Amino acid sequence: MDQTRIENLILVTRDQNGIATITINRPKSLNSLTRPMMVRLARQINALGKDESVRVIVLTGSGRAFCSGVDLTAAEEVFKGDVKDVETDPVAQMEQCQKPIIGAINGFAITAGFEIALACDILIASKGAKFMDTHSRFGIFPSWGLSQKLPRVIGANRAREASLTAMPISGEQAERWGLVNHAVEEGQVLKKAREVAEAIIKNNQDMVLRYKAVINDGLKLDLAHALSLEKERAHAYYNGMTKDQFQKMQEFIAGRSSKTPSSKL
Repeated sequence: MDQTRIENLILVTRDQNGIATITINRPKSLNSLTRPMMVRLARQINALGKDESVRVIVLTGSGRAFCSGVDLTAAEEVFKGDVKDVETDPVAQMEQCQKPIIGAINGFAITAGFEIALACDILIASKGAKFMDTHSRFGIFPSWGLSQKLPRVIGANRAREASLTAMPISGEQAERWGLVNHAVEEGQVLKKAREVAEAIIKNNQDMVLRYKAVINDGLKLDLAHALSLEKERAHAYYNGMTKDQFQKMQEFIAGRSSKTPSSKL
């Protein structure tokens, strides 16, 4: 598969606001992934994560699907390839990316596509989207985190039902279960994803990166250790601030406070 074709299958666009959009663009195959597509997706996430002009990444798919998983005609190449190579693993790159990643789920998110969705920081789905774990149906062992992440997001009983039955979860159901942040009408997914991205961009970008990191790193720990992690990073952050930075922070907060209506409570 030539390089130009690979680039067309994983499209990357940037706008002046700092929003980069990655589109999995193989609609006739419901955006199923070949090994070269996975490699390009991983490398593009890595590159955008290092690009100082990019503040938020939106990941979506073209046509009727977000991503229908691995192209099973190339399954052996994918599963027996160098899957432990972090640089060419899209989920590993998403988990390492410092920038917020918003998943815009416009249709099917199946198995590996479901795992890619779970690697996003925020999820927007169409009401008719379908999240589906077919590992048990096809005899494929999960390796991108679905067996561990899904129970932590929607609860163990719901996750067992979804994974052991391979039954779909609709966008509306996913919102009720807390799997997605917002379920919106068809055709509104990217618009809502951009609204969320623009709200993130308005904030202190250094703190956005630090906040994402402390949330994601803390989720890997029990609560006591996670609270210690937050305190350690807070001390390091404030100890590293100059008097001038404290002054600017105080002036900014004072400016905001003067515009906020006083509470009558």
